[in-house]
Amino acid sequence: MANERTLTVIAGMGLLCFITLGPFPADCRAGEDDWLRPLGPPPQAAPRRISGGEGVPPLPLPATPLRRSERKREPKPPTLIGKVMWGEKAMFTYGNGSTAEVADWNQCPGDLQQILRKSQWRFELPYAGEAFPLSEFSGEPEAMPVLLFNGSRTIKLDARQIAVLRAYVLRGGMVVFDSIAGSPYFYAGARTITEAAFPECAIRTLPPDHPLYHMLADVDTVRYPKNLDSDKPFLEGVYVGSRVGILLSKYGLGCSWDDREVPLIQEAIYYDVESGNKIGINLVAYAVGYAAAGREEAKPELFGALDEQHPTDEFVFAQVEHEGAWNVHPGAASALLVQLRQSTALKVSLKRVSVKPGQDDLSGYSFLYLTGLDDFRLDESSRAALRGFLKHSGTLLINNGLGLRSFDAVARREIAALLPGARLVPLPPTHPLYTAVFKIDRSRYTPAVVKATPDITYPVLEGIEVDGDVRVIYSPYDIESAWLGCEYPLARAYEPYSGTQLGVNIMMYAATH
Repeated sequence: MANERTLTVIAGMGLLCFITLGPFPADCRAGEDDWLRPLGPPPQAAPRRISGGEGVPPLPLPATPLRRSERKREPKPPTLIGKVMWGEKAMFTYGNGSTAEVADWNQCPGDLQQILRKSQWRFELPYAGEAFPLSEFSGEPEAMPVLLFNGSRTIKLDARQIAVLRAYVLRGGMVVFDSIAGSPYFYAGARTITEAAFPECAIRTLPPDHPLYHMLADVDTVRYPKNLDSDKPFLEGVYVGSRVGILLSKYGLGCSWDDREVPLIQEAIYYDVESGNKIGINLVAYAVGYAAAGREEAKPELFGALDEQHPTDEFVFAQVEHEGAWNVHPGAASALLVQLRQSTALKVSLKRVSVKPGQDDLSGYSFLYLTGLDDFRLDESSRAALRGFLKHSGTLLINNGLGLRSFDAVARREIAALLPGARLVPLPPTHPLYTAVFKIDRSRYTPAVVKATPDITYPVLEGIEVDGDVRVIYSPYDIESAWLGCEYPLARAYEPYSGTQLGVNIMMYAATH
């Protein structure tokens, strides 16, 4: 039949098979093999630059120099993204008899090369990409900050490979799964791998104001050429500290990077060229911008070892665990506690302790800290435990991780549910918190805050009094990021000096009131 296509698997797990593919039936879902189709030609080789030079043949002098042309070797740019080779290769036969090789991992061969080239135009800094099998991966984020997996059929990794990915992400690396044509098979496989690598972390939907949507281009709306009636971007991820350690794109990105659509797959869902390129360039910028913070936050142990018993005669930094991204800046609390110990006579434990209100006893703590990046909800037992903590002269500090508007709305909702009828009010400049250790009447903020609110020069904290003392303190701008002193692009936060002084004052206020 003229409109039939033949797929011949020629390499893989020792499998050789022939699959005849016709047009997608209108009344049923395409089979998994129907998604393995070429989505773009191989990338063009980089142009070879030739420079003139003088050459001397191996003859006895005197000899007449001969002009010859030689290739000019340019320095290799640093590698940013590695495209992981996985799955099988096949020969795809079109209806007109022409053929093309297609691989699970490389349906659009030009995707990575193209998005890095476009990013170079924006950054004016070159970055390279390379392809390799996971078996040859060193696992070092410094050598390869980002790993890219893309494809359409089900992706599977064994337990050892999943362990390699987990260790890599915990050390500061980033893994990206792109279902390049919006295939449900690849997406399901990517979620399975992600859940196996980080069983303790939920896969979160990135909120609209997440930095990844705004690094260089604002991606508030997008266009899907077919099969999806929406104008909103949809990305998911696993947070490791403040950053996205694993990113999942349910809908195709790679073809747009190569300025292509997906005509051969009827059920494909993907971003159009403009939308996908904006997300891709933002992704490159995000990977570059958050790489240092990822490595810094990876220095302490990120999961576990936070539940050690605290000394009863020392000030303890106790952090509330909740169902959302509760561990936003690992290592920041320890850095602040060192400053608190150096700046005051207060006896301070340098161990951060995690607690679950409603399950753990809170009576031994005078201070609790809660932060997050997106939605979470406290159950009634947690709220009851926190109310009891506040009634017994405890202080609760709530911090907006990265200063996201999405978390701000959630924090205010949860505070209202915790203390019905109470209202957050700005702390006046004369409040004793601002002179507890350092005299603070001015604060410096990150560029994202200054851009949105140019006239802001003072600290912004809100509070609720319980029995005459401020017991709930809310910071709508990220204060914790300042304690580590890292760069967090687009974070609405305090600068390190201001945020550290404010943090020390809050700790001292909590310890003495």
